[in-house]
Amino acid sequence: MPGRTRIKMCGITRKKDAAAGIEAGVDALGFIFHEKSPRNIKPDFVRQLVSSLPPFVDSVGVFVDRQLEEVEELVEYCRLSHAQLHGSESPKYCERLERFASPVRIIKAFRIGEESQASDCSPYDDVACGYLLDTYVKGNAGGTGETFNWEIIKQLHLKRPLILAGGLSPENILNAMTAASPFAVDVNSGVESAPGIKDHAKITEFVKKVKSLQQI
Repeated sequence: MPGRTRIKMCGITRKKDAAAGIEAGVDALGFIFHEKSPRNIKPDFVRQLVSSLPPFVDSVGVFVDRQLEEVEELVEYCRLSHAQLHGSESPKYCERLERFASPVRIIKAFRIGEESQASDCSPYDDVACGYLLDTYVKGNAGGTGETFNWEIIKQLHLKRPLILAGGLSPENILNAMTAASPFAVDVNSGVESAPGIKDHAKITEFVKKVKSLQQI
């Protein structure tokens, strides 16, 4: 496994879970701004938590088809380093967000199924710093807790770093990393005891397994 695989832990709803992730060694924390999610979070909580993060821990806001002005406002208010877009946001939407909410960086998420192809991702090559691949489930924008066929990644010919998501857990992360060789991995429900409630032992185990395949 070449290099160091970065780790993002998403769906943060409690300060002590964020602290446990940082202590274990995650590189980024994800905050979901989507009312339909059981992990939906309030801006004031995120702003306060982000202001206390140590150096080199990124803050990622997760959005699904929200008005551009709303996302710009949340990015600035919460001081987010990245905006992760899970809806049908266009390349122009991403470009404008990056320009007006600078210095935020754009992660474009795609729900992957058997019909996914390179042309789904390539229009975003000039505006996204990375591509997050999640599992396609009809009617669900993400966070399904299910894996997808990692062999599909090869046919996408990604031109931006791969962030692998979709049902990752301490039980399958080694297989996932071996199959996909991602730049980063994104874990959520795989380290939870209930939606939005992280299991600190699972966080530690997940991070240890990721690091066990890395060449430092």
